[in-house]
Amino acid sequence: MDLGLDPETLRKGAIFYILLISSLCVHEWAHAVTAHKLGDSTPASQGRVTLNPLAHMDLLGSVIFPLLCIFVLPGALLFGWGKPVQIDPANFAHRKRDELLTTLAGPASNLVLALLAAIAGGLLFKWEPRTAELFTQLVGINVLLAVFNLIPLPPLDGGQVLRHAVGMRDETFYGISRWGFLIILVAINIPAFRWLLMEAMILVSTPMMLVYQALGS
Repeated sequence: MDLGLDPETLRKGAIFYILLISSLCVHEWAHAVTAHKLGDSTPASQGRVTLNPLAHMDLLGSVIFPLLCIFVLPGALLFGWGKPVQIDPANFAHRKRDELLTTLAGPASNLVLALLAAIAGGLLFKWEPRTAELFTQLVGINVLLAVFNLIPLPPLDGGQVLRHAVGMRDETFYGISRWGFLIILVAINIPAFRWLLMEAMILVSTPMMLVYQALGS
């Protein structure tokens, strides 16, 4: 099978992969550092309170799946994840509040990265238009990570929020989580689900791209 991996395709794919892994690692670091600041030493004891990508990468989710999506199945929905950060909610002073803050820190970090990329990209565009692709990709990747992780399905961050919102029992949450990966794989191949995901991404990314355009004009 001809993968069409010419030098330009390899260059673009490598840049996209680096941006993706960097964004995934910031997401997991945000979970870890928030839990640490709120009194849980578990992430620090496991070496997760760091921006070193190696501490947060998962072989399947950070290497195999993303590389397949980028180089073998271009145009398919990007699919990847980092190694989940383990926490012990019993260490939190305010268990429910602090667990929610730790959960939301991941998607929030991606939204902050997307906004910073829009601002930096807009300012740099005046001097170097060739940076447009780099920064728009960074916005898109981080919006995707934020929106996808907020899907209300265990074990995603949105599933954690749903767990607290409806008072889901731990047994129920972990029972659903065991099938979460399979459910997600099926869902991303359903046109209606993909349409909803894309609409949510457009809704979130539009104000950021307006900032980019305003600063770059």
